[in-house]
Amino acid sequence: MAHQWRGVIAEYADRLPAHVQERVITLGEGGTPLVPSPTLSQRTGAEVFLKVEGMNPTGSFKDRGMTTAMSAAAGRGAKAVVCASTGNTSASAAAYATRAGMVCAVLVPDGKIAMGKLSQAIAHGATLLQVDGNFDDCLIAARKLAEAYPVELVNSVNPDRIEGQKTGAFEIVDALGDAPDIHVLPVGNAGNITAYWRGYREYAGLDAGASHAAVATRTPIMWGFQAAGAAPIVQGHPIDQPETIATAIRIGNPASWPQAEEARDVSGGLIEAVTDEQILAAHRVLSAEVGIFVEPASASGVAGLLRLSDEGRVPAGARIVITVTGHGLKDPQWALRTADGSDVVPVRISSDVVSIATALGLD
Repeated sequence: MAHQWRGVIAEYADRLPAHVQERVITLGEGGTPLVPSPTLSQRTGAEVFLKVEGMNPTGSFKDRGMTTAMSAAAGRGAKAVVCASTGNTSASAAAYATRAGMVCAVLVPDGKIAMGKLSQAIAHGATLLQVDGNFDDCLIAARKLAEAYPVELVNSVNPDRIEGQKTGAFEIVDALGDAPDIHVLPVGNAGNITAYWRGYREYAGLDAGASHAAVATRTPIMWGFQAAGAAPIVQGHPIDQPETIATAIRIGNPASWPQAEEARDVSGGLIEAVTDEQILAAHRVLSAEVGIFVEPASASGVAGLLRLSDEGRVPAGARIVITVTGHGLKDPQWALRTADGSDVVPVRISSDVVSIATALGLD
């Protein structure tokens, strides 16, 4: 019988803390596809793979960290959890809290959340509160609530989240046989670049995983990309009113800012910005040429790679992995827009076969 994927805690138990394994809360997260992209490889002159995290149970990479955070909370006997969210964390927290039999409270910025994500949190029974402010205001409030009341904070500032998210790096090395030359990903709250860097270092026999035999012979260069309107790490200061169509990375003061800079600096990498126009162009490339449907924020890494390629900054033949972080159904409105910003309008025809063939250019 073929091996059934069991979720990241069971699959990487020897690499995760004991306290997240006392009462495991899992929906079978992880084990996501690493998909070669001939289209992006040809365009960049590199060997490009996409780590498709939209295939996780709630449609984003957040599930990797939520299983460990929720398991740790359950092990401590928690009855309620709280998180601040631009969307994906709320969906994930609500689903895993339901699985654990806990109450889940979600603080979201007023009017700043995609409907696909909002509907998930509501469907899973979370108590959703829209805060008059941005994501950073929500996170401050969630932290204060967790300090003053008997609820667990499950945002990426929770160290157990990073422990779960690092397993994405393990899976990539397991699939490729070694670390890639370069790893590219979006940067919002900066937990993911922090987690991947930790995972790569541990698999190379460095840091906390040094007691294990090394699986990788090296660590990759880390390339992170923020949206230009929400690029505090690039600008070097917090952004009070971050603005971008990429709602998942619309964050002005990342919780894991210092760790992201460390990943960038120690790996010899970079964190730069891409415009909303570049993000949407990459979004269309992924959908129409690669065959992978992502939410706009997920396309920011691809946008950055394409921009650096146009600037001649991508090493020829480099093995590159890009994490695309969330499924396109999270925020589908952008798929219904043409390149010039107008709405997509279906072609209307009669029902006869000749008309259909003509419309398809088959005559």
